[in-house]
Amino acid sequence: MLARLPRRVTLVVTVLAIAAGASACTEPAPGADDTGPPRTGGTLRYGLSQAPTCADPAQSSTNQTIYVTRPIVDSLTDQDPRTGALVPWLAQRWEVSPDSRRFTFTLRPGVTFSDGAPLDATAVARSFDSVVKTLGPVKAALGASYLAGYSGTTIVDPQTVVVEFTRPNAQFLQATSTSQLGIVSPATSARSAAQRCEGEVAGTGPFVYTDYAQDRSATLEKRKGYAWGSSVAGHTGEPYLDRIEFTVVPESGVRTGSLASGQLDAISDALPQDRTIIEGAQGRVLTTPNPGITFGLQPNVSRGVLADRAVRVALLSAIDRQELVDTVLDDTFAPATSVLARNTPGYVRSPLVTFDRSRAEAQLDAAGWRRGSDDIRRKDGRKLSFAVTFSAVFAANQTVLELMQQQLRLAGVDMQLDLVSTPESVARQSNGKFDAFYYNSTRADGDILRVSFSTRGRNIGRAPTVPALEDAFTGELSTSDPAARARFIATAQQEILDNGFFIPTIELSQTIGQGSRAHGLRFDASARLRFDDTWVTPDSSDSRS
Repeated sequence: MLARLPRRVTLVVTVLAIAAGASACTEPAPGADDTGPPRTGGTLRYGLSQAPTCADPAQSSTNQTIYVTRPIVDSLTDQDPRTGALVPWLAQRWEVSPDSRRFTFTLRPGVTFSDGAPLDATAVARSFDSVVKTLGPVKAALGASYLAGYSGTTIVDPQTVVVEFTRPNAQFLQATSTSQLGIVSPATSARSAAQRCEGEVAGTGPFVYTDYAQDRSATLEKRKGYAWGSSVAGHTGEPYLDRIEFTVVPESGVRTGSLASGQLDAISDALPQDRTIIEGAQGRVLTTPNPGITFGLQPNVSRGVLADRAVRVALLSAIDRQELVDTVLDDTFAPATSVLARNTPGYVRSPLVTFDRSRAEAQLDAAGWRRGSDDIRRKDGRKLSFAVTFSAVFAANQTVLELMQQQLRLAGVDMQLDLVSTPESVARQSNGKFDAFYYNSTRADGDILRVSFSTRGRNIGRAPTVPALEDAFTGELSTSDPAARARFIATAQQEILDNGFFIPTIELSQTIGQGSRAHGLRFDASARLRFDDTWVTPDSSDSRS
């Protein structure tokens, strides 16, 4: 489908980075093992739990999509998953102005895109411009939010760029490590959003697309001559793998069975009941907690019963999160204790996120919501009922929500489940046609709260402006000092919960089934898989490579 173009070999250069003000993150589960030195060649067969939504990294948001798109692009910086520190990647070094409005990057020389174009200042400028001007917040919701207030990129010389913002944007430096701001070639930047989604993407990454079939599969091939991996990777040269074949296998039992039988080498969303089967087939389950916004309900405060703040706040106490973990999941996961997961910089535990059904019932009683003959509460003739819209981005979502539905009913609340496809869920977030939305959002920076909750951001819940909340977001964007940012992010969490703008449930963990042939799978700082150091033990299937 996609033509293979000339690639040039580059030299690895010695780099110097200015220290990044990132807080430490939880160290991920190791992917390497002691079965011997890595081997070159072979194909990794990977089973996705859901179809990727787009081939373009800038338009990617779900984990399953990012697994496919991340290997195509490199970023200006990388984030060490053990320390949270930002390290050089496509940028050798950088400087940030005291007001966090100007970011100067010196690019690594000798890097090329897979379509043969050189990485230079023009390519970086066009890449960022395209996220804002071509894709925009509808197509590139995360990338555009990271570039909030973007005024443009100035080309100083072929290897130096200055990215400027109209207002302070301290989070931008960490955002340059994400795949959504991965750098694409000028030819890619000139293409439409639809063309990029169909696989017409050239990056500088360690892999290139050789086939992309929307909603079905994707095949990636080693980028020959690749020699500019970041220091976070175990090695900086070409990938060990010749190819990665991604297929969509939505049924959990089928994924696990295919892994155990050797038809797949790794799978997403290995659920607790799958562990025994995987380990019995000499495989293992790799886990790491996701930083960012926990799974939870974001009420649409502009409609229905959830427009009542008293209802939203009562829901915080009505959910037994430990029961959700103990019944549906296992101790790989954790009950949420705030809007942010505990391994996110700026996280603070909240006493509001505590199960206390008596408190929830008292709050509802005080707000005039009384139980009816069917045991569901009513007020002014209106039933305390709402629908929660969700998709199967995580395999256990429906089971978790079914148990939560039972818990809320004990408090006199009727929650209906509205399962939709991932594209439909994205559309609902945009058009506001939902009562409550169940989701999580992963990022190793507390600024992820601004993306979802600021009235200047996506404001998924259609909330009115809360001055203290907006002031907290303005504050965290205005300082690069980790301690100061953490204080602002703590205030943001408090305001979100005080207003019932989010009802946390569980902290997501990535659980990856790794078969006996696969080695060296590892997680990045945002709990997404990286395949830089992955290798496979050869078998007959590799004769195609």
